[in-house]
Amino acid sequence: MQMQDKIKKWIKETLKVENDFVVEYPTQMSLGDYSTNVAMVEAKAKNKNPKELAEEFVQMLSARTVLAEIDKIEVAGPGFINFFLKPEYFAQCILENTGCLGSLNTQCLKIQNLKGQKILVEYTDPNPFKEFHIGHLMSNAVGESISRIISAEGADVKRLSYGGDIGLHVAKAIFGVLAKKDEIDEIKNKSSKEQLSFWAQAYVFGSARYEENEEAKKEIDELNKIIFDKTDEKINALYDWGREVSILHFQEIFKTLGTNFDKNIWESEVTDPALEVVKEGLEKNILEKSEEAVIFKGENYGLHTRVFVNSKGIPVYEAKELALGMKKLNEFNFDKSIVITGNEQNDYFKVVLKAMELLRPEVSDKTVHIGHGMLRFASGKMSSRKGNVITGVSLIEDVKNLVLEKMKEREMDEDKKDVIAEQVAIGAIKFSILKQAAGKDIIFDFEKSVSFEGDSGPYLQYATVRANSILKKAEVSRVPLAMRSQMAKDTFDTELPDNWQTTDLERMLERFESVVKHSGEEYAPHYIVTYLIQLAGEFNSFYAKHKIIDENDPTSPYKLALTQAFANVMTTGLDLLGIKVPEEM
Repeated sequence: MQMQDKIKKWIKETLKVENDFVVEYPTQMSLGDYSTNVAMVEAKAKNKNPKELAEEFVQMLSARTVLAEIDKIEVAGPGFINFFLKPEYFAQCILENTGCLGSLNTQCLKIQNLKGQKILVEYTDPNPFKEFHIGHLMSNAVGESISRIISAEGADVKRLSYGGDIGLHVAKAIFGVLAKKDEIDEIKNKSSKEQLSFWAQAYVFGSARYEENEEAKKEIDELNKIIFDKTDEKINALYDWGREVSILHFQEIFKTLGTNFDKNIWESEVTDPALEVVKEGLEKNILEKSEEAVIFKGENYGLHTRVFVNSKGIPVYEAKELALGMKKLNEFNFDKSIVITGNEQNDYFKVVLKAMELLRPEVSDKTVHIGHGMLRFASGKMSSRKGNVITGVSLIEDVKNLVLEKMKEREMDEDKKDVIAEQVAIGAIKFSILKQAAGKDIIFDFEKSVSFEGDSGPYLQYATVRANSILKKAEVSRVPLAMRSQMAKDTFDTELPDNWQTTDLERMLERFESVVKHSGEEYAPHYIVTYLIQLAGEFNSFYAKHKIIDENDPTSPYKLALTQAFANVMTTGLDLLGIKVPEEM
């Protein structure tokens, strides 16, 4: 049980209070390690003076067997009760954090509040025949981090991606390819990246023609029906090529980003089931016909009307979303399904989830939609339709080149330098995305994103690398990972040195599990980002004030234990954000 929960349970049992109250961290560490508003809540309910009641509560708490970890209890402000924990408690926390492996797993965490739950997380969702743009990059960063956080809480997480491999955008792309059919043989001999670029340009061409030329619009609409019905072998062959090269390129990007999807579900898989669910919706009068189309009248529920099947009898995104939800439940029998998209789809999902609630409440009741903001630059929002799309690959490359420029004076093997630069670049981008609360737009600043100081991903990576460097000097890193638990006990004397005063670094390290749990409850990685920034700041202050390696200092082993605990927590925290720690920087 976490100390926060332990204190709350003890308060309830001792004071016999019925109203709900909170136990949380004080606004300043000097005010204590935990604080509660129980006296203020009870005073309001009983019409008493909160400060006087707080004094009374402190006497009652002190009179009973006090929790072994608590050093003292004080009343503060208008009636808060603050708890100060013993230095021995923090030393035990440090021992646990030096004894765990930490790196690339969650062995530093003992949170199991989601154990036994199967949770699906659908994110990224790139569409074949189009570029992997920065919107997909943003969805991937958010979805991957949420997946890792709830997995750390004990959930059985299944990662899914839902891609649009059928629809009008495919017809536009194939129309564009047909206009450049003389180039096909040459393009097929190039890399998947170049082939996908060819398809993306073809899509831009087809999209422009669709809007500007009525004859082209009719041709593309007819082409869409041919693709849907699979009646033309030549078109089918082009379709298979474009789809295959897109998927191959996406897999390369996923590997770079550190994502391994358990299943890719494609729009083409839910097309026929979508028509079946629409038929059921018509029979139950949940959906209705309107001018040869099928619609859901959202106005009846305070929403807006959306088309589910168009006038040509083709199911559109909304109908397929219903079928997708049912496919997920049938295949995975999930406890919860989290869908992550850009927030421009928020209203769309409100309508779809309402229709799903009426048709399949067993799916809608377990489905959560999270809309993230947009990644923006000075030039404004990107657009794949207009052809000025900023791809995920190009953004990574641009940031990576900035990092390489900063590293050009470093004497290092070029291959190693390239690997580190990519890790730092991806860390910089993911940090910039995840530091904001979900739903808020992000203005990406290239120079700030790669700064080794302040509010950035490289700053966190550098702080961890610095700690690992100190440990290497102490010959800690030469011990195999499998032996580190025993090594922590033998090499790092986590017994408190005489007259040791608990540091703010120890207090921050103790908060890690609570922060992760809070992030998981709200699907909000930004809490972990904020925590890691504060933790790195505390370590840097600690490093500036203390000489950590000193053979003549009896506190040096404990300081090394603190450094190891910091490195483990930072590595684990960054891993929960999908950010790797380089060997050196």
